[in-house]
Amino acid sequence: MKKYFAEGIGTCCLVLFGCGAAVISGIAATGPAGIGLLGISLAFGLAVVAMAYAIGPVSGCHINPAISIAMWVAGKMTVQDLAGYVVAQLLGAVAGAGLLYLVVSGKEGFTGIGEWGLGANGWGEGYLGHYHTLAAFITETVLTAIFLIVILATTSAQGNSTMAGLAIGITLVLIHLVAIPVTGTSVNPARSFGPALFAGGKALSQLWLFVAAPVLGGIIGALVWKNLLQPRN
Repeated sequence: MKKYFAEGIGTCCLVLFGCGAAVISGIAATGPAGIGLLGISLAFGLAVVAMAYAIGPVSGCHINPAISIAMWVAGKMTVQDLAGYVVAQLLGAVAGAGLLYLVVSGKEGFTGIGEWGLGANGWGEGYLGHYHTLAAFITETVLTAIFLIVILATTSAQGNSTMAGLAIGITLVLIHLVAIPVTGTSVNPARSFGPALFAGGKALSQLWLFVAAPVLGGIIGALVWKNLLQPRN
């Protein structure tokens, strides 16, 4: 159970730090200009780096159902572990979003989190760059596939295991720099599930894309690595 508990804690921290940076200190932050696009991207990336070194030795630090499914496709985990990881990740994301809600609701004058609240992912009219569904789906699928290729490469026998966490975190920063205006950047069904559960409305009705596209992208990335890129002994 330790690895499942670690996955829950790691996913909770990812949502709390990443979405928390967007909601509390982000582009629309009161006072100074806020940390902006780069700051939010760094928050998500650095959260992954921190968790990689904190819980990586325990669970491998997936903290993302798309990664766990891709690892199963690549033959690196059992169905039993896959189920345990995904459940733990979803519960951790809900816990992270719940903690963030408690903090945000404590601000003077709080009247509600609003549409796509707590850093929920979305697309279309009223959401950030107003991108349409196809653009959102392609963005999430392609970037998740690239993310998985980096993960599988850096954690392989031929990769540099001591630098894997940093490389993966930097890749997530780059992904956020591209995808935030399009979808708010998911590449992680659990990260989308937690905030959407509290936000409801459009965030919840659009959740399907942030499950389907990252899972598809993860599978594509795993298959590309396994069949085209993985060095043969």
